[in-house]
Amino acid sequence: MPLPPALLDRLRTAFPADAFAVGEAERIAYSYDNSRRQALPDAVVFPTSHTQVEALVQACRAHRVPVIARGRGSNTTGATVPVDGGVVASFERMNRIVRIDPDNRLAVVEPGVLNADLQQALAPHGFFWPPDPSSAPWCSIGGNLACNSAGPRAVKYGTPRENTLGLRAVSGTGEGFRCGTYTSKGATGYDLTRLLIGSEGTLALITEATLKLTPKASAVRTLRATYKDVGAAARAVARIMAQPVTPCALEFIDDVALKLAHAHGGDNIPLAGAMLMIEVDGEPATLDAAVDAVSAAARGDGLDDLRVAETAEETRALWSARKALSPAQRTISPNKINEDVVVPVSHLPALVDGIRQLSTKHDVLIVSFGHAGNGNLHVNLLPRDEAERERAHACLAELFALVISLDGTLSGEHGIGMLKREFMPLALEPSTLGLMRNVKAAFDPDGILNPGKLLP
Repeated sequence: MPLPPALLDRLRTAFPADAFAVGEAERIAYSYDNSRRQALPDAVVFPTSHTQVEALVQACRAHRVPVIARGRGSNTTGATVPVDGGVVASFERMNRIVRIDPDNRLAVVEPGVLNADLQQALAPHGFFWPPDPSSAPWCSIGGNLACNSAGPRAVKYGTPRENTLGLRAVSGTGEGFRCGTYTSKGATGYDLTRLLIGSEGTLALITEATLKLTPKASAVRTLRATYKDVGAAARAVARIMAQPVTPCALEFIDDVALKLAHAHGGDNIPLAGAMLMIEVDGEPATLDAAVDAVSAAARGDGLDDLRVAETAEETRALWSARKALSPAQRTISPNKINEDVVVPVSHLPALVDGIRQLSTKHDVLIVSFGHAGNGNLHVNLLPRDEAERERAHACLAELFALVISLDGTLSGEHGIGMLKREFMPLALEPSTLGLMRNVKAAFDPDGILNPGKLLP
């Protein structure tokens, strides 16, 4: 159904020249994300100011037309696919770093700033923003906030929720507001900042973020431990996380993933039952003791080999297996199903064992790796044909049931989007979902913000 002429006129006024597009090519370009799901929007706008976003939402609300906020489309759950048409608001042109304030350890940025660009701008000041998803070179801060996307450093430094002080945003009524503080402590009313983070554009459109910065450690040491089987590696993760030195990365790679990476990346990638990649950071004077503590925890039944990199070249070599995983998987299955689930660290052995059983039961290749220090595994189902795709979807439902039975949750950093909506009642009881719907109605009474996402 085409947009009403009156709405088109309002949008052209608010978004002049190339800031407004209704051509088929532009609509197709903004119709999909990394989930490979697709639906055509009716129009695309490119805001450059908070005021424009207010005008956009007010105009669309008057005509009950959906508004879908979009960063760079790296999301894997269909969270930015305009399933009901409407207007996609691409924030790629709101990409200013407004200010960096080292004295108060904060930066103020617009949502279209790329994660890697922010890190590069912070480096001369001796700071970084902890969230570091693997898509950092091309994902935006707004997208990181929308899905609470974290990455390996979350094990020590936390997710966007722990590293954001405040937000400026526009609710579904078209009214702009600010929430949060410029201080690291605050106890003034409801914490709307943490509520908006992870809400996938269903409550408000973020137009500015005040981010909490962390001083960059002056030294990092990388370790690689291989184990006879995945259970031994999972038990080592629990030991590492139970001692006082918290690693800044603790990555798990199972045996199937190692075989793939070895075939793709060569003999420098070990073949083992499982592998842990571990990093510790800090000041040089304290690093040896930290490495010793983590190494002692990594040792135990089932350890094959433990190596500590002494040079930057050795560090790159140790990380080569992790880096080779994505291209290796693409060679097997261009239609891979990439899920990220989380369980308490002590339940990792049961999760890994359960995944192995599901792979055998459904006869689907499953590769598991990810941020083991948080209990956050990326479970990749690799169907190679239509029959395997059908079995993979049946396997998925059982995977989520397994995760919930282990006191886990459906997503650690990819979000819910459209692909996991149907499984939300597995994770949350009806009264909780009811409260979430009430919150949605308070922010977005007409339901125009990113409909068809997150809530079942």
